[in-house]
Amino acid sequence: MEDVRQLLFEAGRLPERLDRFLTECLPELTRSQIKKLIDNGHVRLDGAAVKASSRLKGGETLEVVIPDAAPAKALPEAIPLHILYEDRHLVVVDKPAGLVVHPAPGHGGGTLVNALLYHCTDLSGVGGELRPGIVHRLDKDTSGAMLATKNDLAHNHLAGQFKAHTITRRYIALVHGIVQKETGTVDRPIGRHPVHRKKMSGRSRAGRRAITHWRVLRRYDQDKLSLMEMTLETGRTHQIRVHLSEEGMPIVGDPVYGNPGRASSVADPKLRALLLGLGRQALHARLLGFVHPASGDYMEFESPPPPDLGAILNYLDAKYKE
Repeated sequence: MEDVRQLLFEAGRLPERLDRFLTECLPELTRSQIKKLIDNGHVRLDGAAVKASSRLKGGETLEVVIPDAAPAKALPEAIPLHILYEDRHLVVVDKPAGLVVHPAPGHGGGTLVNALLYHCTDLSGVGGELRPGIVHRLDKDTSGAMLATKNDLAHNHLAGQFKAHTITRRYIALVHGIVQKETGTVDRPIGRHPVHRKKMSGRSRAGRRAITHWRVLRRYDQDKLSLMEMTLETGRTHQIRVHLSEEGMPIVGDPVYGNPGRASSVADPKLRALLLGLGRQALHARLLGFVHPASGDYMEFESPPPPDLGAILNYLDAKYKE
């Protein structure tokens, strides 16, 4: 089913090009995809077709129709997968860091989708030609539990759970700094960064609501590190990474939202080597829970920290063992 979005360019805003506004509002789409939607008449301004260069002055209503994608065309590839659960409706995998979820510019193959097509052969086509079966994503360098669907009924049912924010998603992250509070919630919209177009930000002029609940699991005072657990209500692009960074709790190793130089200043030489050797953000999707689309049963799956992150946490736990 095609996706129809209603957007409002609020009165009182500074004038802005249509294509730039849509890029902020629809971060899941590339600029070329947005231009194609406009050129094909799928974007209407107050009911009329528009050009990408049209300028919004304030108070306009936009309708964006995102049509169904073509049938799946990604090719199967014999890439090893760690399967946490599988039946005829869905598959839950333990995604390793470094594995891109689906083909995209710069990653035509070698992705999780290519691996799933080889393993399953029956993924749902609802996700589109390059994203069959995909109902949610993890960043390339984020590890952990992720699910994919094998038929359209399961896909639509689980997509509805994500939309209703009833999916349980818990992550762990090692962050710089000693977090003083025990728990907290960040409720701040996220959209495309107003200057750095490849980044997301809470300072976007057209962000979508994003809610992250967090709690401190452990503090490593001497090394100025904290282990956090995050529970997501929403699933915006880079949500945890943006929220924690903007709260002054950047994730260790995050090359985009963190401060790589902070790991170099850690006094403990062994810990410093472990942190610098991680080569990615210390973020892991440790738990995924959902209602099974066929049985109606609630199911949860856990993923232990992978060896690279696990080595850091094991070292810290041994060092701070009481």
